[in-house]
Amino acid sequence: MRSEILWMIIGMGFVTYIPRMLPFLLFKGKELPPFIQGVLKNVPYATLGALVFPAIIFIQDDDIWYGVLGAAAAFVPAFLGANVIVVVLGSIAVLSLYSYLL
Repeated sequence: MRSEILWMIIGMGFVTYIPRMLPFLLFKGKELPPFIQGVLKNVPYATLGALVFPAIIFIQDDDIWYGVLGAAAAFVPAFLGANVIVVVLGSIAVLSLYSYLL
């Protein structure tokens, strides 16, 4: 049983390592076109948006304003350039206050 778990961990590490290392090996010394570089720079933001948006809508079944208020409380300081910790703690504070007043 323990050897199966060990081999599973090694296999998962190997499967995770390969897709991360292949681009370094395949594109070593090559320059990607500017359009592709621009697209790749925006992938983290698009992924984050795809993960966050459903959570805003479905955070509470009976109160959609909870998610909207939390998103607005996070968006404003983030848009103004605040640190990520400030954005998260500010949103938590606003939602805590909203929950307390409800």
